[in-house]
Amino acid sequence: MPQTNLTSFLSNLRQTTRILSIHELYDIYSSHPSIQTDTRKLKEGDIFFALKGEKFNGNAFAQQALEAGASYAVVDEHAGTTGERLIHVEDVLSTLQLLAKMHREKFSIPFIAITGSNGKTTTKELIHAVLASQFKTYTTQGNLNNHIGVPLTLLSIKSDAEFAVIEMGANHQKEIESYCKIAQPTHGIITNCGKAHLEGFGGVEGVRKGKGELYDFIRDHDGLVFAYDDYDYLHEMSRGIRKVIWYGTNNGEVCGVVKSSEPFLEVKVKKGIDVGLLRTQLVGSYNLPNVLCAATVGKYFNVPNKKISTSIETYVPSNSRSQLIEIRTNKLILDAYNANPTSMKAAIENFARMHEKNKVLILGGMMELGAGSVEEHRAIIELIGRYRWNSVVLVGGDFKAINNSYMYFETADACLEWVRKQNFHDSYFLIKGSRSIQLEKVVNGFKN
Repeated sequence: MPQTNLTSFLSNLRQTTRILSIHELYDIYSSHPSIQTDTRKLKEGDIFFALKGEKFNGNAFAQQALEAGASYAVVDEHAGTTGERLIHVEDVLSTLQLLAKMHREKFSIPFIAITGSNGKTTTKELIHAVLASQFKTYTTQGNLNNHIGVPLTLLSIKSDAEFAVIEMGANHQKEIESYCKIAQPTHGIITNCGKAHLEGFGGVEGVRKGKGELYDFIRDHDGLVFAYDDYDYLHEMSRGIRKVIWYGTNNGEVCGVVKSSEPFLEVKVKKGIDVGLLRTQLVGSYNLPNVLCAATVGKYFNVPNKKISTSIETYVPSNSRSQLIEIRTNKLILDAYNANPTSMKAAIENFARMHEKNKVLILGGMMELGAGSVEEHRAIIELIGRYRWNSVVLVGGDFKAINNSYMYFETADACLEWVRKQNFHDSYFLIKGSRSIQLEKVVNGFKN
């Protein structure tokens, strides 16, 4: 392009592409307080943020978003689109996070941040249910707990909010720290620190350090944490935090124990709230700390006992998280959203304790375990061998690297075809694996 034409083009681009400060952008957001990053989910009036990933570039969809009814499109590349409703920034993701931080600073309400290796989504959902029974409460939708999900959650909070519950996931150091800078939690919960994302964290001690970044923020800002008394490492990690509310099986503001888990968890509350027995719709005794945490948060914020118990008892898990599904004469525990050595061990042992006949394991590989992955899979196979099962099926991951006598399929689709050819009846299944294995597909095999 000749220099004169190029100069003219750039001049026109500057005139038709809006370059705004973050304060000016916040003013626009205040008038259009709905953010979308996916044109397929766009609603009229949304502000479209053109995020980029390894396999997509949202800048290429800016014009489509505007034509679909977006009020504005925020971009960081020129993709053949210009206009008054196009806002150009240096980096879309950083702008989204900064906008979220600015929005967060408008509130003086409790912001409860939740992280942990296992149980954080269930704990988040239970706490939200309890608080929402008494207060206007906003929370993370689904599993939007990463560098995009946390700011999107914050930006979804409306001016009528009385509480916010923010889930934070992480697979490497400094990740939780970065989320805390945006969300600025006043209260924190670490559900547990187990063998999850070992590849990124570099071992269990790395997990504790990474998750402990939430405690670091709370400590530095004189906040409050709710912590499970039975985990000794949480006592160590919480040192220096002035305000700690404990809960557990024997010590704490709220105490309770497992009464039954056949299959649904029943919790006998011994102290803290006068509800007697909590009859949940959660599968597995490993959900005890999650239930006690929600009850403790409710008690601390003066939610009436009846509302606490009703909220916990009526919560039904979804999204392949410890769901009990009944298909004809078979029962399936579907826990296929996530798996790591800690959660896998707990699920298998819980399933083994159930007084049911014809129990079948369908287990998927565990991802992001790094150099120790094969040994962790070997330990699970050894654990399986301690109990009697009608059948054991292993799917994907590093299970293939270990010699064993169990049936193995490379993919969930192959396992699905095998299930379709069987004639299962009056059988009980535990279906658990990492998200990438997609074991939820196997459920369709029981429907045909």
